[in-house]
Amino acid sequence: MGSPWALVQAATQQQIELFHRLPETKAAALKDLVDRFNAQSKDVHVVLSSADWRTAAPHMLILEGDDEDDFVAGKPRFKPLHTLMKESGAPLQTLRPPAMMTRTPVDAKGNLLALPVGLSTPVLFLNREALRRAGMNPETTRINTWFELQETLGRLADTGHTCPYTVSEPGRVMVENLSAWHNEPVARQEGKVTVPSFNGMFQVKHVAMMASWTRARYLHVFPQQTEAEQRFASGECAVIAAPSASWTDFRRTGKVDVAVSRLPYHEDFPGAPQNTVADGPALWAAAGKKTAEYKAVARFIGFWLQPVNQVAWQRETGYLPLNRAGLLASRSELLGEDLENVRVAVDQLSNKPATPQSSAQPVVERQKVRRILDEELAGVWADEKAAKEALDNAVIRAQNGK
Repeated sequence: MGSPWALVQAATQQQIELFHRLPETKAAALKDLVDRFNAQSKDVHVVLSSADWRTAAPHMLILEGDDEDDFVAGKPRFKPLHTLMKESGAPLQTLRPPAMMTRTPVDAKGNLLALPVGLSTPVLFLNREALRRAGMNPETTRINTWFELQETLGRLADTGHTCPYTVSEPGRVMVENLSAWHNEPVARQEGKVTVPSFNGMFQVKHVAMMASWTRARYLHVFPQQTEAEQRFASGECAVIAAPSASWTDFRRTGKVDVAVSRLPYHEDFPGAPQNTVADGPALWAAAGKKTAEYKAVARFIGFWLQPVNQVAWQRETGYLPLNRAGLLASRSELLGEDLENVRVAVDQLSNKPATPQSSAQPVVERQKVRRILDEELAGVWADEKAAKEALDNAVIRAQNGK
C-alpha cells in the first residue's frame, strides 16, 4: 500500500489517458517519454492505454491507417490541436505543416488539427556487407538512378545473393512517393471532386520495370509489410525501400551494417528528383473534455516539443522532427549516425519546393486506397496482370471505394 502522501498526491493529480497502437520499439520510446513527463509533473499524470478508443474515452489518441480514417469520419470526435493550445495559453512550437505532409492532421488554412508525431518517408536502405561481398565499395557505389540500382542488383545476383531487392508497402513507394519524386500527378479534378489517377505513363512504366525485375529475381515482394523488413534486417535481402523510421529497428537488431540513401529516380523524366511525401501516425485530442483536462494535454504536448525530448524521440523512433529545434539537432555532428535517416529523409522531402503534383493527396493516402493498390500490384508480381491493367483496376476500385 502506498504512503499517505502518495495517496493524497494521486488523488489531486489530473489523470490523462493516451491511446496508441504503436509497434513495440516505438511504444517503448513513447513509454520513456511519458515516464519522463510524469517524473517531473506533480499535478498531471499521463497513463498509456491500448483499450479500443471506440468504447473507451481517452483524452489523447495516436492514430494512423484505418483507425485514423474512422476517427476523422462523420461527426467531429476531436478538438483541433491549434485551438486547444491557444485556449490553454500554451505555445505550439512546431514547423509549419509542409505541402508534402499527409493532409489529415491539417485544416484548409494549414493549422494543425493533430500533432504528426510519427512522420516518415520511404528511403533506400542498403546492407554494406552484402555490397562488399559482391565486390562493391559501399562508400563509392552510386545508386542515384534506377538504372544504377539495377546494375548494383545485377552484381548482387551474379555473386549469389538470392534477394537483391525488396520493398515495404509497394503501393506507397512505387506509386504515391515515386510519383511525387518525379512530379507526376496521382489525382485529378472531376468538377469539384478530386479522384485518383495514378495509372499514367510514369506509373505504368515504373511498375512494368519492377515486374521485369521480379521475373529476373532482382526484386522479391512479400505479402506482409513486416516480412520485407524482417528479411532485410536478417541479412537475407540486400536492399530495401522502406519508411525512414525503420532505420532504428534495422540498427537495433545489430545483424546488418546499414546505410541509408535517397530513393533513385528516372533520368528521362524532366525535373526529377522533386520531393517525396511524409506520412505516419498523429496525436489527436478527443472532443468533449473539461478545460482542466485540455490544459493538462497542452502541458504534455509542450513537454514533447521541448528540444531535448524532440531529439530523444527522433533518435529512439526514427521519426521526423516536429519543430526547428529537432530539425537543427538532426544536422548536428555530435549525434553521429544516430539521425542519418532523418537527414536523408529531410533532404529528400525538401529537395525542391513542393508542386501541386508532388504535394500529399488525401484521396490516395487513405489506407483503403493503399490496400487496393497493393492487392492489384500483387497480380503483377505473380505475373498474372500487366502493369497497366493492374493500375487501371486500382484506379476504378479506388474511385468506387471497393
